[in-house]
Amino acid sequence: MRIVAAKKLLKANDLLAAENRAKLAAAGVAAVNILGSPGAGKTTLLEALFAALAHRARPAVIEGDIAGALDAERIARLGVPVVQINTDGACHLDAGMIAAALADLDLQAVDLLFIENVGNLVCTAGFDLGEQMRAVVLSTVEGDDKAVKYPAIFQGSDALVMTKCDLLGHTNFDPARVAADYRRLAPDGRVFEVCATTGDGIPAVAAWLLGSEGSGRERTET
Repeated sequence: MRIVAAKKLLKANDLLAAENRAKLAAAGVAAVNILGSPGAGKTTLLEALFAALAHRARPAVIEGDIAGALDAERIARLGVPVVQINTDGACHLDAGMIAAALADLDLQAVDLLFIENVGNLVCTAGFDLGEQMRAVVLSTVEGDDKAVKYPAIFQGSDALVMTKCDLLGHTNFDPARVAADYRRLAPDGRVFEVCATTGDGIPAVAAWLLGSEGSGRERTET
């Protein structure tokens, strides 16, 4: 019986991620890994950001789902280049999947690459994809205890985007508690409160993305 240690698999992933990062940097593309639970509003957030970034950056998307292409179809209807990855049961994207998807994108026509990861607060935390930024999306209908229960994904992020803030009056969600929990895990992380359907808070997220564009920040997770 042959046993393969998980650390070896992650090391192989990290090597591929470094290659992805170098390829993106050479093309002048900043990549952001969008993480969050199913239904957190990741795709709706992207749709709002495309409008805010119009004429300021050229976006593209790598869309990760276990099955189907519904979100990719939404993005394609907006005229944004998109590549769908179906993981066939895997609960996260990995660097090899991203490398294959990059081959289907014209990186010379892209400034900002959004990688919408599979909806999951656990598996997605441990895999570097070659991105320069990570943003965790947390909706107000999910509960305000998630940073305490799932610290790894928040600790490894550069920003927290609280979505569906128009529903705050109908939930017990406490944005201040979430922000405080997040800042204990990621002291340098940015915190945004948005409503993607109305556009509230979206300009601030877009400005952060534009300010981070081309930063080339290297990840060191092992």
